[in-house]
Amino acid sequence: MMPRRLRLDTATLLFEAPFVIALRLQEMQMAVLTGKTQDVAELYRMIFEKVAATADSVAAVNVALWKASFDNSMRLMMGGQPSDHGTAIASAALRPYGKRVRSNARRLSRKKV
Repeated sequence: MMPRRLRLDTATLLFEAPFVIALRLQEMQMAVLTGKTQDVAELYRMIFEKVAATADSVAAVNVALWKASFDNSMRLMMGGQPSDHGTAIASAALRPYGKRVRSNARRLSRKKV
């Protein structure tokens, strides 16, 4: 069974990611309807954040894998059984994406004056 924290992180990401996409699409539609040129900075920001989140996720997964392999090596050397570290690895993979999606949701949902 998946731990509560991982379920919460996954559910939050499941609901917040489409919200951020909808907010960005709304901004793009308003720019087209009002005749404004598209905000290129926001487009570049989307691309940069996805690349940065992927790099952070890969680094976090590598660290979690290293910790899991070290822990299991120590357990095996001491005569114990290896433990399951799948949850820690999955949490490490999701955390960078969730962090960026939450910050984008806050930033994009603010009223612009």
